[in-house]
Amino acid sequence: MGKKTLVLGASLKPGRYSNIVVNKLRNNKHQVVAFGIKPGQINDVIIDTELQYYDEIDTVTLYLNPKRQEAYYNYIIELKPKRVIFNPGTENPELYHLLKDNDIDFEVACTLVLLSTNQY
Repeated sequence: MGKKTLVLGASLKPGRYSNIVVNKLRNNKHQVVAFGIKPGQINDVIIDTELQYYDEIDTVTLYLNPKRQEAYYNYIIELKPKRVIFNPGTENPELYHLLKDNDIDFEVACTLVLLSTNQY
């Protein structure tokens, strides 16, 4: 199995990037967990609507705007991921500083592009 990834801000809507990313991650053999506001499932990935403390998260990929991220700062840090990806529209200098203070790597990138170019 590839890198265990949490998609934070997962959507059931097929046209949303968070939905597309879940499918692409699974197609690339990565283990995926997802959190969103509406319960449901994207292929074999169940969208949790209550925060879960998953073990061994490699990557958190964000699909929440900076204002909505604030409620999840502590959660992300407590998961101790190896990295956080800020997808377009999720850039957040305040969270960058918190991650840096907690020795968590981050990058401002597009998860879909990283997957498409074998840089994930």
